[in-house]
Amino acid sequence: MFRPIAAAVSVALIAAAPTLAADKPYNAKVTTVFDHEIPNVPGKSMRGVLVEYGPGGSNPSHTHAKSAFISATVIQGRIKSQVNDGDVKIYNTGEDWVELPGAHHRVSANASETEDAKILAVFIVDTEETVLTIPDE
Repeated sequence: MFRPIAAAVSVALIAAAPTLAADKPYNAKVTTVFDHEIPNVPGKSMRGVLVEYGPGGSNPSHTHAKSAFISATVIQGRIKSQVNDGDVKIYNTGEDWVELPGAHHRVSANASETEDAKILAVFIVDTEETVLTIPDE
């Protein structure tokens, strides 16, 4: 089962990597798994983010860095997602979706109350962007 990240760990993660998620994940863990500048696309980077949800886990409604184009793939379980004013959809292991720059990710949650779920989100983003996720206020 996942627990909210302790304050000391949060400070260490912020110092080591771009900001990834809301300050208070809800039974969710967010980890940068890679961060590479794209050599043939000056000023752009590709960042991989693993989002792990415990049973019933979610993240608050949010947007991403203004330059972020995101491809998200469910690598375990089932994910409930809503982008902008689209329908709430459930994605199964192996399914994916994209988020265009400026998209509003209204729902991001584990669709199961009993099993874990994981997403690999790949961001193409301006290299200087340091905050990848901005929670709604």
